[in-house]
Amino acid sequence: MGMAQSVPKRRFRSKQERRGIVEETLKPGASVSHIARAHDINANQVFAWRKLYREGRLEVPQVSSALVPVKVTETAEPKSHRVSKPSRVGVIDIDLGHARIRIEGTADPDCVRAAVEGLIR
Repeated sequence: MGMAQSVPKRRFRSKQERRGIVEETLKPGASVSHIARAHDINANQVFAWRKLYREGRLEVPQVSSALVPVKVTETAEPKSHRVSKPSRVGVIDIDLGHARIRIEGTADPDCVRAAVEGLIR
């Protein structure tokens, strides 16, 4: 029987990790081979990632906590429709440019957050 050879284990790198490594190589005076060695990656692999980066294929969706404009309005029922208690319905309109959300009534904060986060991705 022959000696068992150890096969180097491949490490999965997320788009974000690959993008970060490529961006290191784009700094003035950066050496692709030095950066590749520092991350224990073959330099040819880094060059391949740079090509993907230039093609826009290493884009990472930004999950940002950036504020979006929100207008809160309150709509009250006309006096003729009121019963013993005043009845108010809250309305939330959120315009994200590419999408618009309108929430009427009692809004669960977690549902609102999930809806907005889903649309800003």
